[in-house]
Amino acid sequence: MNERFNADGMALSTAYAETMDRLVLPYLKARQQEMTVPGADQKPLFCSAYTADRPLGTVLVVHGFTENAFKFSEIIYSLVQNGFNVVAYDQRGHGRSWHSEKIQDMSLTHVDHFQDYVRDMEIIVNTVVSKQPKPWLLFSHSMGGAVSGLYLEAHPDVFARAAFCAPMIQANLGGMSTGVVKLLCRGAKMIGKGRARVFVSKPYKEKEAFESSVATGRERFDWYESIRCVRREFQNNGPSYSWTLESVRVTKKLLAPGAPEKIACPVRLYTAELDHTVLPEAQKQFISRIKNGSHVTVRGAKHEIYRSHDDVLFPWWHDVLAFLKESIG
Repeated sequence: MNERFNADGMALSTAYAETMDRLVLPYLKARQQEMTVPGADQKPLFCSAYTADRPLGTVLVVHGFTENAFKFSEIIYSLVQNGFNVVAYDQRGHGRSWHSEKIQDMSLTHVDHFQDYVRDMEIIVNTVVSKQPKPWLLFSHSMGGAVSGLYLEAHPDVFARAAFCAPMIQANLGGMSTGVVKLLCRGAKMIGKGRARVFVSKPYKEKEAFESSVATGRERFDWYESIRCVRREFQNNGPSYSWTLESVRVTKKLLAPGAPEKIACPVRLYTAELDHTVLPEAQKQFISRIKNGSHVTVRGAKHEIYRSHDDVLFPWWHDVLAFLKESIG
């Protein structure tokens, strides 16, 4: 690696934006195959496949709530540099994938049924990942962790290993009880407001403030926000009442009796020490019930561990890579 990257191919914070724009993005573009995949109910999903020089296996990247695959460009670059092919896609209602025609505000994030995310992932695995070299590995963040958890419970033997970054096993409801949130959301759906924005959320208007964000790496945060503020398709922010109800319901599904126990592959779950977006207790319960599960608390990290400052990010990501590489014979 040159002086702009560490040994694992992660960009140093020094001149971060220049490194991403002049080195990382052109490199990925040259190795990227973009495609549109018909997801569940034929809803189009934006998907990319990236090819390493001598692939040792393939990693599927599943992003979180209000995110997209592009936001994980640095992670994808490092994976390719380390010999992995990568498949990454925008989940429905996010980024460049299908948005409900009944919703005019593209910054509103909506889903009718959480299982639709899982059905989409099944299709991506069956149509795109299936054409890539084994072993097949999984890296998912936040809501993507909930989607991936449900997928692994239903398909225990597809992936050789899975790394979960601050997964949304249970969302933090800000002090409101699950029962109250369910009641509010069901009421909204009953009066035809399921696709409406929850009352505590506002449409995207301007750059997010770093100080109130869930990242600790200022340079990483600023780089992505400078792109997000001019690309409307990346401006997802608040949830609909339907999405909120589905996100609350997913905890019971993920932690159902015997469900995590079905997962056969080794899973490593990373909890962010300073996370106020999802609840660590549910994460610990989930991973403790997986036979080959291991748990790591990342000190000094907020919810977006992958956008931490260098001294937190680099050791964490090195551990993720080492864990994934253990699957290589």
